[in-house]
Amino acid sequence: MDKIIRGLLLNETVNVIAISGRVMVEKARETHNLSRVCTAALGRTLLAVSMMSAKLKSERDSITVTIAGNGPAGSITVVGREGGAVKGYVTNPEVEIPLNAQNKLDVGGAVGHSGELRVIRDFSLKEPYIGSCHLVNGEIAEDFARYFTVSEQQPSLVYLGVRVEPISGEVRSAAGLILAPLPNCPDEELDRLEALGEKISKLSLRMDEGDSIEYALNALFEGFDYKVTETILPEFRCDCSRERLEGVLVSLGRDELRAIIEEDGQAEIVCRFCDTKYLFERDALNALLAFAERKEDYNEQKR
Repeated sequence: MDKIIRGLLLNETVNVIAISGRVMVEKARETHNLSRVCTAALGRTLLAVSMMSAKLKSERDSITVTIAGNGPAGSITVVGREGGAVKGYVTNPEVEIPLNAQNKLDVGGAVGHSGELRVIRDFSLKEPYIGSCHLVNGEIAEDFARYFTVSEQQPSLVYLGVRVEPISGEVRSAAGLILAPLPNCPDEELDRLEALGEKISKLSLRMDEGDSIEYALNALFEGFDYKVTETILPEFRCDCSRERLEGVLVSLGRDELRAIIEEDGQAEIVCRFCDTKYLFERDALNALLAFAERKEDYNEQKR
């Protein structure tokens, strides 16, 4: 079972959010037939966005992250919603490249060492907040750390790790951690946090060896006045539907809908996030065309 743990450290001067997300990353791998390196790349992004989305208060709110690097994997897009639910895809999911110099999956090489990380926070009732930063190295964790510092003025320690089976590519463990010091956190305590870096880097290894996220965090933060404030159950879940895609077709307008009916007689739409196929045959398209015509006529009368 995947879990997000939210908590506080060091006399409530540091926000903690951690995730164990093997199930969600494995579901993404199976859904998109991901290569090993793309499993790690998309998986790390899913973990980060799931942790960010755990703070959302409404089912209408969303966080959309796009990582557009210059590597062969292409762009990564992940959408997060209330409760840490996420969906996502990578443009070229089957790309595989050699291991890096450390004999590890070369996520930076697949994503690209230059490009942009863009975050859209949509809270429904007002204009979305859009922030971005240049990629540090395409390894995802460092890129999110830069984003938090540059665009949200919240320096944070970010760890994201996905371990996969060398041959099958099956996800063995997936874990993430964001530590965000509050303004009242003393400098000497920041030094203590930075000293945890080596232990934090082994978090996904501990998950792989059988530790629960709760046990691993208790061991990691022993002596740091650590307390848990909330536990959330995230998941990889797409919210696409036939009704939503009907709206997309109507938004094309009467002229384009007519062209689709005359030239193809049907339309097949594939959801990029879950690869579900939706077929709209001629009768369905004619009904949508009639609705689009009424809608456009009404809007013209209002002008």
